[in-house]
Order: sequence, then C-alpha cells, then structure tokens
Amino acid sequence: MGKRVLLADDDQLLASLLNFRLKKGGYEVHHSANGKEVKEYLKNEMPDIIVSDIMMPYFSGIELIDYVRNDLKSKTPIIIISSAGNEQNVLTAFELGANDFVTKPVSPTELLVRIQREIYK
Repeated sequence: MGKRVLLADDDQLLASLLNFRLKKGGYEVHHSANGKEVKEYLKNEMPDIIVSDIMMPYFSGIELIDYVRNDLKSKTPIIIISSAGNEQNVLTAFELGANDFVTKPVSPTELLVRIQREIYK
C-alpha cells in the first residue's frame, strides 16, 4: 500500500498531470478540487502528506494550513503550490506551518522529490 497524498487543486489539467505522476510513483492519491471537499475529506482521514494550491475556491491553501495545524492539531507535512510573485502568501504559509512550497509551473519530477523528502524525513 502506497503512501497517501491529498492533492488539493482546482486546476483540473495540473491536477490530472500530478495525479498521474504520483500514482506512477507509487502513491495513493485523493484529489479535491476545492476547499470544501478538502475539509470533508480531512474530517474522516489524514493522508501522509498534503499538496495544496494556495489559491482555491471556498477555502484557500492558507486556511487549509491553519485548519490542519490548529483545528486538527496535525503535523502532517504540507507542500504549497503557488504562482510566482506571490511571496506574501508563501511567507504566511510558512508562518502557519507549511513545510515546503513549489512555484507554478510545477515540475512533477521536482514535486515527487519534495514529497519523498517530507515523507521520509
């Protein structure tokens, strides 16, 4: 059984590409297209790692970090995906407890390396 990744991104094209590469890398992937779905999923299950876009409908990546760290009291690694030039959001993400971030356009290979680094610390 592979490690479980929660992929939270409303960009369907990027999500399907990352989903494909993560599954090929041996991970079990749960994809949520918006913050509402993410919250529902996390109420019942905690993945081994969370990869989330910083900008999402209903519940942003920033709110997600806050929710996981403070409401759920979880230390699950969180990697944030952010557009270039979004430094303020990235800083806020780190202050709230994000472990890492990648900028768009996302290199699936780089993301896989970063996920492995966080999971197998």
